[in-house]
Amino acid sequence: MKKKITCLLSVVLVFTMVFALIGCDPAEEVVDDPVDEEPVDDDIFIVVAAGSPGGVYFPLGAGLAYVFERRIEGATAMSETTGASVENCRLVAAGESEMGMAMANVAWDAYVGEGAFEDDGELPIRTLFSMYPAQQHLLTIEGSGIESVADLAGKTVSVDAPGSGCEVTSYIILEAAGIMDEVDAVNYSQPEAAEALIDGMVDAVFYNFASPAAVVDQIQAARDVKFVPMSAELMDAIIEDYPYFSPGAIPEGHYGLEEDVPALTVGNLMLVHEDMDEQLAYDLVQAIFHEDSLNELIGIHPIAQNFQVALAAEAPVPFHPGAERFFEGMQ
Repeated sequence: MKKKITCLLSVVLVFTMVFALIGCDPAEEVVDDPVDEEPVDDDIFIVVAAGSPGGVYFPLGAGLAYVFERRIEGATAMSETTGASVENCRLVAAGESEMGMAMANVAWDAYVGEGAFEDDGELPIRTLFSMYPAQQHLLTIEGSGIESVADLAGKTVSVDAPGSGCEVTSYIILEAAGIMDEVDAVNYSQPEAAEALIDGMVDAVFYNFASPAAVVDQIQAARDVKFVPMSAELMDAIIEDYPYFSPGAIPEGHYGLEEDVPALTVGNLMLVHEDMDEQLAYDLVQAIFHEDSLNELIGIHPIAQNFQVALAAEAPVPFHPGAERFFEGMQ
């Protein structure tokens, strides 16, 4: 019960932030501005499985819920705080959440029943749209002596929350670097990892989100942060085995950086169950890519600038027929 109350309070807080960012008063009546004249159903309930506070999934989930309620007639929507990618795939597959955000590598494993999903088997998930690319951050404190991934040997490192895509990617990186058995890997949520790094409970922290992210600003406010670059050789070795990754960087200017920091990059997908009603899936994508919706989402988090039709129509996991119909109509 305590967990449910905490999650509810988190959702309420994020919705308050969303209304403030887009200039609405949650106490005022929202003007109904649906995209479609004919709703799919008179009573549509949508749960968006997002992530934990501090990352990009958390505010985006609340923003998307707001968009769906505003532009799909008869829809009631909410964002759900979760452990992110792995958990979200299972929630969508089990029908416990209508939609879920997941890193592309995790979504692929779920679709084919590999990696963390070997015991689950192939999950009945499909892509609704491709959201944005995200960099794998590796943070430490200045003076720690950690200059590369190899230097994590013998250190205590947060690999993110259990069941997150970041955890999966962190283990791929450590394995490729040949130091998997030499690292004391611990599981902290994004806010917990920030506190642990600030307090010296861990030597380094892996995060996966699109930069910039608020949780990094939180750490920088308390400590001098060092962003550990990933070598081109290590990225190439990982991409050879896992082609859904790509070489990237945390850009100069983000977090006050004076130069780009090389970082492994992976896409993020919005997933739905393969049996979702085709018209509902179509309407969900149409609502997201409505011009007003995009402006509202960008106001909530600038990463939504990546919500572009050409980019959204590419993903390793097959698209839901309703999404396919939308993107074909946009060509």
